[in-house]
Amino acid sequence: MLSVYVLLQAFSLVVSLVITKLVKPLFCFFTQRRMFNMTGQVPPTMSGACGCSLKGDMYIFGGYDFSGQTNEMYCVNLTDTKYMSRKIIHESGIFLFPRIIYFGGYGEKTTDDVRSRKDCFLVEEESWIVDLIWGWNNEVHIFDPVHASWSEPRTHGQAPSARATHASAQLGHRGYIIGGKVMETSTSDIHCLDLESWTWSKIIPVSSSPVGRSWHTLTAVSDSSLFLFGGLSKDCKPMSDGWLFDVETKEWKEVEHPFKHKLRLWHTACIGTDSDVIVFGGSCEYFLEVHKVGIRDTDRHATVLD
Repeated sequence: MLSVYVLLQAFSLVVSLVITKLVKPLFCFFTQRRMFNMTGQVPPTMSGACGCSLKGDMYIFGGYDFSGQTNEMYCVNLTDTKYMSRKIIHESGIFLFPRIIYFGGYGEKTTDDVRSRKDCFLVEEESWIVDLIWGWNNEVHIFDPVHASWSEPRTHGQAPSARATHASAQLGHRGYIIGGKVMETSTSDIHCLDLESWTWSKIIPVSSSPVGRSWHTLTAVSDSSLFLFGGLSKDCKPMSDGWLFDVETKEWKEVEHPFKHKLRLWHTACIGTDSDVIVFGGSCEYFLEVHKVGIRDTDRHATVLD
């Protein structure tokens, strides 16, 4: 049985930021939490699923277990104290607001699907299984939670390369993608998608940049600033560095803090009060060896548009 944890106080690893170029120290403290068992159509136990909250509902999409990847979607209301989960039946249609936007990821496709989308899919050559092919994609998909429908916008401009385990965040009507992994390569590139014109653009920083990474987080902390934390480096070393990126000046600035020993990857992060970034969970070790244990990078990242 899966459970929902409800935080009763802000807790875990909290990064305090003042976006006037001044930086407060990062700090940790404890709190209490309560566990509630979900009922109804409970999602199966999965790894690498993607979740986001929209108007009090938590949407859980995708993931991986030893039987393979899934494209199933579940929804649970976090405000009515019942925590009743339901499975959402996919339909095709035209999206309306509110919407959830997904980009990229790793998974399987049929050979026919790969042929029709060869510009969007990078095949992992050693993964072919009869008519199924594994690999990375750079597709954009939109989920309309009101009508439980999916659509795929026609994008323009230079799209990011196919990837998984990247991080994403939204500022205004633009979505930002930073880093990620494809094959054995981790990147630090920055891409922006205009969510009105569906046009991609690549951002070239004017300052020194963080090292390439995967399994990190990216959090919008002001109208023009993004906060990057932790992740896994190119040489598979867990990290604990924090960086601010100004989308207007295109400058990176490293955030100094006294908890560099708090290594973290595969974690989650969200904005709190007073410009705090709350980092929760994750791992301090890289314990996944893809080809030995059969677990694959399946992360997609979602942007919510209210």
